[in-house]
Amino acid sequence: MNVRRSAAALAASAVLCVGAAPAALAAPSPSAPPAPVIPSGLYGKNDPTYDGVWRQSFALLAQQTVGVKPAEEAVAWLAGQQCANGGFASFRADAGAACDDKTMFDTNATAMAVQALKALGGQDAAVKKGVDWLKSVQNEDGGWAFVPGTPSEGNSTSLVISALAVAGEKPAEVKSKAGKSAYEGLLAFQLGCAAEPAADRGAFGYQPADGKLPANADATAAAVLAGLGQGAVVAPAATDTPAVPLACPAGATDPAAAAQGAAGHLAETLKKDGHLTAVTPGADQPTADTGNTADAVIALAAAGHKQSAAGALEWLKANSAQWAQGSPAALGTLVLAAHATGTDPKSFGGTDLVTALNATGPAPKTGESPAPKPKEESKSSDQNVWWIVGAGLAAGMGIGVLLSGRRKKNQL
Repeated sequence: MNVRRSAAALAASAVLCVGAAPAALAAPSPSAPPAPVIPSGLYGKNDPTYDGVWRQSFALLAQQTVGVKPAEEAVAWLAGQQCANGGFASFRADAGAACDDKTMFDTNATAMAVQALKALGGQDAAVKKGVDWLKSVQNEDGGWAFVPGTPSEGNSTSLVISALAVAGEKPAEVKSKAGKSAYEGLLAFQLGCAAEPAADRGAFGYQPADGKLPANADATAAAVLAGLGQGAVVAPAATDTPAVPLACPAGATDPAAAAQGAAGHLAETLKKDGHLTAVTPGADQPTADTGNTADAVIALAAAGHKQSAAGALEWLKANSAQWAQGSPAALGTLVLAAHATGTDPKSFGGTDLVTALNATGPAPKTGESPAPKPKEESKSSDQNVWWIVGAGLAAGMGIGVLLSGRRKKNQL
């Protein structure tokens, strides 16, 4: 979970503003845009416009999980981003200004903020407001979209369900005005026993494209957590069971079975290279998808399949350092992957993830002393954002944003 979030926001913003695009493109900027102003309480040094709340939530959630007490100003910054109605935008430069009908609310940012604020404690009112807002923007089909008021998609639906479960809600009882439950909305995105190719059975899709629902790694990993009623913080399992494919011809009839079928798909996909891959537009060959590989490790651990995640975990230890450098969302995700598998996050392939994460923002109250300021987040992450946006826009100016061609992931 990570850079892709930023890409999703960028693409959604571009879709909603498509009418103004020609004029904007026709008038070249006379000078380079000013460097972004980074609030003192915010983690990360890159422009927070599209991922500020997202990356802050992951940083705080990861710190809290490993026993590091975040700086008060960091917690205050996140809490201060919440609008009066309970929702969050991706980032608000002026949190003192009231949110209005021009505010572009973000269900993904809100869902992760709810998880982080719940974990931090002492934020019950903010958590409740966030949950109430998420319920208020549920679509009639039971699902959610990245931007409220647009068609539901598998990734956002999964993230919201996880947030609701973490906050103490029962997703099966969260229903739309049309009477559809959150889980009914989620299960509509699973590729069942009739899926072709057969290897896609059990996977979840993001949104239909040209009448077909393609398998999407990001949505699949998120759906495992949602179907199991879990959030991003997964406790290491005491036992280990092998992942199995979706049970066919019966398919999945309940959220837990759907989650296990999705986990089976992830486990089988990881066998090929030890990591997930994504096709970059214009590239001849697929490239490693580090963000979704980390998500898959967390999902498999949540489903009780530690051994199925072992190979991908070792691959992350050897290959994630450059991808995560200076990125609070990426580092936070790796910390959570280490936690889920019972791995020491302070010795992750030679990297102390906790110290590296702490160094991206204000010094925490307890825990590691911040290391020297890291370099700016890698250019490769920025490039990933733009190719994902391009893919999303090319795929459809309607509203669908393909997140895994996508966020989600190579984290900002």
